[in-house]
Amino acid sequence: MERPALTRSLDAETFRSFYYLKDELVQFCRDHGLPATGGKLEITERIAHFLEGKPLPALTTSKSAAKKNFEELTETTLIESPFVCSEKHRAFFKSKIGSSFSFNVAFQKWLKTHSGQTYGDALQAYAQILIEKKTKKTTIDQQFEYNTYIRDFFADNSGRSLKEAICCWKWKKEQPGLHRYEKQDLIAMEEVQNEF
Repeated sequence: MERPALTRSLDAETFRSFYYLKDELVQFCRDHGLPATGGKLEITERIAHFLEGKPLPALTTSKSAAKKNFEELTETTLIESPFVCSEKHRAFFKSKIGSSFSFNVAFQKWLKTHSGQTYGDALQAYAQILIEKKTKKTTIDQQFEYNTYIRDFFADNSGRSLKEAICCWKWKKEQPGLHRYEKQDLIAMEEVQNEF
């Protein structure tokens, strides 16, 4: 089955079984007077409810950090709640860790779930996260299907090129169902070669 166009006449089950870019989802929301804010998963659920004729799920609102004048950050300063990455935080971590510091996803999650602990604890957590990143397969959040697909493609096909991985991804995202890498996806490269 070819991927259907995203229209109001599409049923929710069919909609959920195909891959759509976030830009396509946002445009659909705008075209139909739906809120277009939020992450890809949130927008997808909103559209599915709309297509089913159900009430839309409540919008999630991010709590912006209160505009406070925090004291200078030290290793004994407590992590505030809600934690929001800022230039002040970046400068603190770079001064302690070095120019290689970056707010990776795992560290941001750690900071947001450990308010009340100290920035010294955060420095130790960052070091541990870097160690785990080198030794463990990291979890890629669900909305990053492309990244997960490409990683899994190369885990199964170490001698293949990125061009081949992208060819398989483009084929896979047009198919109904889950968009996870499977060995049978290599058929996409055969189909492309047969077209020429």
